[in-house]
Amino acid sequence: MAQIGKAPCDDTLILHGARPEEGICPEASKPWVLAAAIVGSSMAFIDGTVVNVALPAIQADLKATAFQAQWVVESYALLLAALLLVGGALGDHFGRRRIFAIGVGVFALSSVGCALAGTVHQLIAARAVQGVGGALLVPGSLALISASFPEKERGKAIGTWSGFSGITAAVGPVLGGFLVDHFSWTWAFLINIPMALLVLWIVWRHVPESRGASASGGLDLWGALLATAGLGGIVYAFIEAPTQGWASPAVIAALVIGVAGSLGFVAAERRVRAPMLPLALLRIGNFSGANLLTLLLYAALGGGLYFFPLNLIQVQGYSATVAGAALLPFVLILFVLSRWAGQLVDRFGPRLPLVVGPSIAAAGFALFAVPGVGASYWSGFLPAVVVLGLGMAVTIAPLTTTVMNAVGPEQAGVASGVNNAVSRAAAVLAIAVFGAIMAWAFDTALAEHLRGMGASAQVTAFLEGERSKLAGAAVPPGVDAATATALKRAVAESFVAGFRWVMLLGAALAALSAASAWWMIRGAPAAREPTKAGGPGKT
Repeated sequence: MAQIGKAPCDDTLILHGARPEEGICPEASKPWVLAAAIVGSSMAFIDGTVVNVALPAIQADLKATAFQAQWVVESYALLLAALLLVGGALGDHFGRRRIFAIGVGVFALSSVGCALAGTVHQLIAARAVQGVGGALLVPGSLALISASFPEKERGKAIGTWSGFSGITAAVGPVLGGFLVDHFSWTWAFLINIPMALLVLWIVWRHVPESRGASASGGLDLWGALLATAGLGGIVYAFIEAPTQGWASPAVIAALVIGVAGSLGFVAAERRVRAPMLPLALLRIGNFSGANLLTLLLYAALGGGLYFFPLNLIQVQGYSATVAGAALLPFVLILFVLSRWAGQLVDRFGPRLPLVVGPSIAAAGFALFAVPGVGASYWSGFLPAVVVLGLGMAVTIAPLTTTVMNAVGPEQAGVASGVNNAVSRAAAVLAIAVFGAIMAWAFDTALAEHLRGMGASAQVTAFLEGERSKLAGAAVPPGVDAATATALKRAVAESFVAGFRWVMLLGAALAALSAASAWWMIRGAPAAREPTKAGGPGKT
């Protein structure tokens, strides 16, 4: 097998039909590795943003409730968050190239399954398999770059990967919205297939194999199972409680499983040889503070922005294409300011930008609560998008720098993986919790509107059966045009009432994340001291 870092070689070996592990020249493979990492990770980035835009079309076509539509997102995000660190460990043990390719293949096949789904339950199952594929491919993309580029070239390579990922995040929702508007929501999944085939060809022909230094260690399978049970139980309870009730045996059982799984996960991580989450890292002040900030801020971001496209499409009446483009200013601000923000820690230390950035983001979330039904995008939503984008731009690069600076270089990979997993788990939990709050606020507001209108018992009973669809609720058949218009307005205003609760909760979480940075993160990097157990100490 070709060794990473070997001197430049004659890459005609590739053309002679040699096995890739034996014939790939490491030096010549660098641009191919970068291309595979960019295109491969782009599949996951596009999928994560496109599905939110496609949800209204999916909900209407498959006759799904709003809570089933949540599961379309959550089933993917849950498996991805729970297995992300395991996916990275599998690459270290069995080969990063191999696990990355398997992840791409699983992701592609499950994308076909999503497109062919005839019911919402089939779609949810296929999305769960997609999450498994994503957990294998997402950590593998950066691992391949780290293995193929020496330290002096790695920063530039990761910067290139990050830049193209930002472009993908911007283009993905617009492309997805166009496909939904002009073809079908199924194409939001089928666009993954040509990308996957390209990545697999590049990997097979041009990417050398590598393994991590911990390849001889054990895999934390118990940690993965308990993390999945903990997250899954809590998420199930919050999504199903609005329809089944908190006293439902299924909801109570899910909560018990979730709490038990979470406690079991912490206990398991204290005992296993190679834990998913090394608990000693949490004794480092800046590391634990940065991850608490990540948990709070990314909960606000994931939970709030889940409902934003639904508001634009189902309430404001925008097309999926326009809804997909609504966050373009957010992405462009991140892209333009990320390099400048990356220097803030060097100039001011980590505390100041990690207090200021989330505070600005909190103001952005609060601005989302202002527009009502029929609001203009330019005067109603754009100011919120811009302010939130500015807050996140000030936060993201200093947050990443703080996480990586808090630990030694030998633990940088684990630290990055933990922080990534925390951000994804935060979004999973937030969508479930915010969904429950949205359902409560929607039901309360709709009941008040119906009483104020003097709606008949038949109309009230019909909408009671439709309330689980939130803004997608249908109007009773046979009512006159004026009543139908009034009912549609009541449904839209009820959704906006819930949306305001969601965004104000997001603002509160962002403000709490700023407070946590002020409380836990030191003003300037400090030398690390070893703990009694020989692990990393507080900064």
